[in-house]
Amino acid sequence: MSNNEKTKMPPRMGRGRNIEKPKNLKKAMKRLFRELNNFKVLIIIALLLASLGSVLSIIAPDRLSDLTDEISKGLIVNKDNFEKLQNELNPNLTQETIMQIMMSDEIKEEEKIQFQNVMTKMQSMPDKSESIGLLTEISDGILKIIFPDIEIDSKIITSKDQIEVLKIMSDMNENTNSEELYKKIDQMPEAVKEVIKPFMDMQKIKNIALFLVALYVTSALFTFIQSILMTDVANKFAKKLRTRISNKINKLPLSYFDNNSTGDILSRLTNDIDTIAQSMNQSLANLVSSLTLFLGTIIMMFYTNWIMALTAILSSFIGFIFMFLILSRSQKYFVARQRELGKLNGHIEEIYSGLNIVKVYNGKKQADDKFDELNENVYNANRKSQFLSGLMPPLMNFIGNFGYVAVCIAGALLTMNNVITFGVIVAFITYVRLFTSPLSQIAQAMTALQSTAAASERVFEFIDEKEMPSQENITKKLESDKVKGKIEFENVVFQYDNNDKPTIKNFSAIAKPGQKVAIVGPTGAGKTTMVNLLMKFYDINSGDIKIDGISTKQLTRENIHKLFTMVLQDTWLFNGTIKENIIYNQEGITDEEVHEVCKAVGIDHFIKTLPNSYNYVLTDNDSVSAGQKQLLTIARAMLQKTPFLILDEATSNVDTRTEEMVQKAMDKLTEGRTSFIIAHRLSTIRNADLILVMKDGNIIEQGNHDELMNKNGFYADLYRSQFEKVG
Repeated sequence: MSNNEKTKMPPRMGRGRNIEKPKNLKKAMKRLFRELNNFKVLIIIALLLASLGSVLSIIAPDRLSDLTDEISKGLIVNKDNFEKLQNELNPNLTQETIMQIMMSDEIKEEEKIQFQNVMTKMQSMPDKSESIGLLTEISDGILKIIFPDIEIDSKIITSKDQIEVLKIMSDMNENTNSEELYKKIDQMPEAVKEVIKPFMDMQKIKNIALFLVALYVTSALFTFIQSILMTDVANKFAKKLRTRISNKINKLPLSYFDNNSTGDILSRLTNDIDTIAQSMNQSLANLVSSLTLFLGTIIMMFYTNWIMALTAILSSFIGFIFMFLILSRSQKYFVARQRELGKLNGHIEEIYSGLNIVKVYNGKKQADDKFDELNENVYNANRKSQFLSGLMPPLMNFIGNFGYVAVCIAGALLTMNNVITFGVIVAFITYVRLFTSPLSQIAQAMTALQSTAAASERVFEFIDEKEMPSQENITKKLESDKVKGKIEFENVVFQYDNNDKPTIKNFSAIAKPGQKVAIVGPTGAGKTTMVNLLMKFYDINSGDIKIDGISTKQLTRENIHKLFTMVLQDTWLFNGTIKENIIYNQEGITDEEVHEVCKAVGIDHFIKTLPNSYNYVLTDNDSVSAGQKQLLTIARAMLQKTPFLILDEATSNVDTRTEEMVQKAMDKLTEGRTSFIIAHRLSTIRNADLILVMKDGNIIEQGNHDELMNKNGFYADLYRSQFEKVG
């Protein structure tokens, strides 16, 4: 249809579209969740599993802390027992004890004398280790009084063992390192070593380790099942949306496609639905699990130790403040980059689509200068945006590492004061990672959900478009083999929705069975509009169109379409063999019939020059001319067994010689059919039975070629303007 025949709303371009924000986020998300109602059970299960997986991940560090503490016990001396031993190990040599020994009747006199001699020697000896060794010369009875047995963890440490320990520990001080300490422990009596040596409770460690493994495996299993469920929901929902859109396309009036670009419609069917599916598959569950992880981590950190929790949170937030400052600064450069990139792409498309014109008018320098300017703008915007966005990975690493350092310093101070154990530090290092990671994931998920809302808004906007009137009450039907072929236009009036004036005004005409009716006139006269009304692509405002006396209002659109064969100016061939393209949507067609129609339109020779002849597969990259494509569509039309034929500029893409050949094929094609031919080349309709001359939506002349030429009116002027030379 000519662009002048009606006023169109500017189509929304599908290519290069940038989804950022929906018009109404709340409304869009509410509609999306309502559409997902059939999948709500699976979605709820998936989100619960995602939350449970996060909860298990949060619990794990606490148990990891217990495991660390338990292992650390097996790496260091038993401090409690060691301190207890040190406290009870001092010899009981008070004045009272000495008097008890000297006055005791149970101790022999020679033992008392020996005790006095040992005490005297010890006081005079400078070497503490040697002086303690002298205690072994004292009798067992006296030793029992000085060094009573010590019981630790059901182990009895005798007097002699205590003396041995004192002897070994005599030269120990605050400067003694751990290596020397362990060497001295190895020299101690077995009873002492049993109570103070490092000890790992392997059974307890094993139980904690198995619990952690079960925890992580269960968490991974929940995440895996959740992922499968959301993938299944996303794919089924996307399939459902594509099916609905596909069905919707067949129910929309032609006016919708006139007012919206093909690219925009395809974008809704592909890009927008893919955006929804991907977001559901990744962002929705990720958002829930990240929120659970974020809040749960905060709770667990405060539950474990509030000082360490504040340290981790404050250290991380300092880094995030810097990150948000950078994001706020970089946003404008990202917007500028997309805007400048769009300008550059638009310029490139314009230049390459009209490259011949640019060369003819020597516009190369101007085009190059404009390209350089736009390219420079893209470079500057891209450089700034990439520089700032490039700061994000190291900044995120800094946030994590800064949090680790802060936790380690605070943890070390608290450990030194016996406030927490080493395992708590290990747990908090994990908590820092769990705390910082969800923040960026939540931000990404929220951005993705905005894109999803915008995409769903566009998809549901298409689904909600007004459909063609229902045909449920239409019961009449015309069989193509019983149709005689008479068509009547009775005072037809039609006006496009966006036009101020009618395009067709009181149009009346009669096409008798088997007649060849040509419709001619200047651009915008309403020729193609008449065909669209006849095919019931549009509903007329008033008047009537009748086929064999039956109003098209009483016939379904599908029934009318089965009565007509159309050959349009715009050719359409799909990816498939030549034979498949010609037979399209027909059954019972033999190879001989295909060959005959191709010979009739003069395309048979060209087809046989191709590899595999009629089985040659046509693709978008084939070097098939526009004229050859048109001939293939004409051959397709010749196979149709319908009572009516519409040819809309069907020979516009063929040369003059081919046109003569096609014209003969057309004559054969129109035999026995009521035909409507729209043509600008008036030479192609000279043999028409009836020529309708249209201007401004009305028939101003009608008759055959000779009659109209004799009238010397508008048709005659049109004809002479094409075939008579001036001067």
